[in-house]
Amino acid sequence: MLEAAFWGLVTAGSLWLGAALAVGARPRDRWIGLAMAFGAGALIAAVAYELVLDAFETDLALASAGFTAGALAFYLGDWLLDRQGGHGRKSMSGESQLAGSANAIVLGTILDGIPESFVLGASLLEGGVATAVVVGVFVSNIPESLSGTSGLLQAGWPRRRIVAMWSAVVAASVVSASLGWLLLDAMPQSEGAFALAFAAGALLVMLADTLIPEAFELGGREAGLATALGFALGFALS
Repeated sequence: MLEAAFWGLVTAGSLWLGAALAVGARPRDRWIGLAMAFGAGALIAAVAYELVLDAFETDLALASAGFTAGALAFYLGDWLLDRQGGHGRKSMSGESQLAGSANAIVLGTILDGIPESFVLGASLLEGGVATAVVVGVFVSNIPESLSGTSGLLQAGWPRRRIVAMWSAVVAASVVSASLGWLLLDAMPQSEGAFALAFAAGALLVMLADTLIPEAFELGGREAGLATALGFALGFALS
């Protein structure tokens, strides 16, 4: 469990790096979008080859149920938070952040990080840390927190409050990684297929709903190529 918590901290810790870049020397929006797309591509490969494939080979029925449940769970949670003002939490526009509720923005950001960290912890019981997941989460977290921090600064959030928000996300990610390890450790192999597929479904919806749209908005047409490149790297690492 301690190893899962460690890797959760390593990958989620890049959120602090992205926030620091937003406060200091922020790169151009286009590069931020391309980095988002690259990370999304790597995570899509990790979902396909590190999670879904293993889960469905273990137990087709449980994996199908888990994937469906995970996708619906994230969709409903994200929908509820968006209605409370959590939409646009990854946007670089200050107007998007001003229109949102502070609590919903924080909870929505934590929600986005849970599937990634859960997958990371669970993968440790399936033969070691998934390199594709580590790379994809680490890379995608930097532009996510960079863009989110930029929007929050424009909306007038004080830096201390922003740091506290990202620290809460990092803490939630460490807990999620540990829970992913504990849940799979306590489950029979067939039920572990449900947990892995559940996390995969939630992660895929998160990518399509919050990360990829912002990546294409900032990165332009070339974001598609960056996504393909990230997928190729994730496939190679898998």
